[in-house]
Amino acid sequence: MKTRLYTHPICLEHDPGEMHPESPGRLKSVMEALSSPAFEELDRATAPIADPSIVSLGHDPEYVSETLASIPTSGRKHLDPDTVMSPASGEAALRSVGAACAAVDAILAGEIANAFCATRPPGHHAEYARAMGFCLFNTVSVAARYARSRHGLKRAAVVDFDVHHGNGTQHSFLDDPDLFFGSSHQMPAYPGTGDRTETGVANTNVNVPLPPGAGSTAFRRAWEREIIPALEAFAPDIIVISAGFDAHADDPLAQLNVRTHDYAWVTDAIMDTAERVCHGRIVSSLEGGYDLAALGECVSTHVATLMRN
Repeated sequence: MKTRLYTHPICLEHDPGEMHPESPGRLKSVMEALSSPAFEELDRATAPIADPSIVSLGHDPEYVSETLASIPTSGRKHLDPDTVMSPASGEAALRSVGAACAAVDAILAGEIANAFCATRPPGHHAEYARAMGFCLFNTVSVAARYARSRHGLKRAAVVDFDVHHGNGTQHSFLDDPDLFFGSSHQMPAYPGTGDRTETGVANTNVNVPLPPGAGSTAFRRAWEREIIPALEAFAPDIIVISAGFDAHADDPLAQLNVRTHDYAWVTDAIMDTAERVCHGRIVSSLEGGYDLAALGECVSTHVATLMRN
């Protein structure tokens, strides 16, 4: 079966400002990379807009309504020093969630093997009732909960290889023993969470903090020895990936020194686990990555690996 790409032009119009690292150029770089002949067989679909009630599966409904009501009609509005909205931001965020949930539907209907959602803004820092870290709505958290509420799955997992800890996803999952969160991330770094002691009510929250400069060997060891075994033991019914590529050596916002080929390796490791425990069901959603050339290369590597299902 095919890998499907979900995206929408409105995600290019979310504009937090000229000097902001989470720029429209990020998605342009991704889409340019995925337009090469190597991706001719990639199934392509328009990201639908999610109903706010779906977003509320992972967020306080009042927070969802207030955020959407506060989208500016012109100019920009800051939700915090880093998180900025423009007139297109509300629809872009809803389509980011819509893409991930549509991917869940298509995978469980047997239409596709897996999916990559090339959307923005990212999501993994958004907490239950708080925007932060460039993120409005936590796409992966909502998608995991949607898989359970809409399709009756019992257990869902999110794995996160973004260089920054997915505090919002962890915040949403800590009290539910049927939700797994596994993360490798740089520490110290924004947002300051992700210590090994943050394990949740059923030890289904697995953090592997890595020091600046850790590099490929430490990154792979974190996944091979800790996150993947815990994920397999948890045996989810679906796996959602927070696919951030800012651990790359060329990224300006961190110093973890991961290389492009490491993303093929970790994607393959997650896919092997998915084949063993959940019929290969994987939804991947774009998070960080702020060197445009490295981002395009890494997404190409990630998606090409997904396509070898």
